[in-house]
Amino acid sequence: MTLLEQTSMTVEIPVTLRMAVRADLAKLEWYGQYAHYRQLFRRAFRDQQAGRRFILVATTNDFPVGMVIIQLQSNERKVADGVTRAYLYSLRVMEMFRGKGIGTRLIQEAENVITDRGFQWATIAVAKDNHSALRLYERLGYHIFKDDPGQWSFLDHQGKVCRVNEPCWLLEKNVLLR
Repeated sequence: MTLLEQTSMTVEIPVTLRMAVRADLAKLEWYGQYAHYRQLFRRAFRDQQAGRRFILVATTNDFPVGMVIIQLQSNERKVADGVTRAYLYSLRVMEMFRGKGIGTRLIQEAENVITDRGFQWATIAVAKDNHSALRLYERLGYHIFKDDPGQWSFLDHQGKVCRVNEPCWLLEKNVLLR
């Protein structure tokens, strides 16, 4: 083979869906790409240990290539009320693994988690300019029910306040009618 030739091959990679464990936290930063969310991941994991939130990960070779967080209760009761509504957020799949069904399976498994706990509704937000995610959620039976300004803030890994302004749609789905 010369440098001008090209060859290709197909590789199957098994993906496992499971609850996050402490060893996943640093890996969820995806080699620094999401280091600024370090404190958010840690808080979500502490809440998982207390049964208030869950982090589902899709792993290959024990490395998270996808994730979604399930929040059972929120100050905004139309999003998550702790009884009938749960909120799915931070759904993401590494770019090289997108389009393989991992995001779909993460959402379906998150729906299983909340129905097993007696919840009837799942809510999820999507940035208004994220058309591919909106198509995915609608394909899975979610419907827009509210416009949200998408303004929030968090402390990054260096203790700096980061402000987010990302207008979004809130979608909902009755997970008992799947």
